[in-house]
Amino acid sequence: MEKKLQDAELKVMNVIWREQPVKASKIVKILAGETGWNMNTTYTLIKRCIAKGAVERSEPGFVCRALVSKEDVQREETDRLIDRIFDGSADKLFAALLGRKQLSGEEIQKLRAIIGELE
Repeated sequence: MEKKLQDAELKVMNVIWREQPVKASKIVKILAGETGWNMNTTYTLIKRCIAKGAVERSEPGFVCRALVSKEDVQREETDRLIDRIFDGSADKLFAALLGRKQLSGEEIQKLRAIIGELE
């Protein structure tokens, strides 16, 4: 992907990831309901995603398909967050997340399993 996706572009991408392949007209309908955006706004955002290399357009019908996976975008965004806010330290991010709320026993077990897989 050529450039970072902005928040509004991520809303478009979430619809594409969920529905793909999907016509642009359907993306318009979905986002009108979710965000209240009009057709011009949504088409502009779809075209930005295409220009950034995140979406492929095919015809007939202006059909959209993601060229980047949601997981890859999540990984890139997480790396940016860690670098920008936590001085590149994943353990500082992890500590901040854990300090935000009381975790259930099940959540703690899931985190232990994730850590075990990384070791």
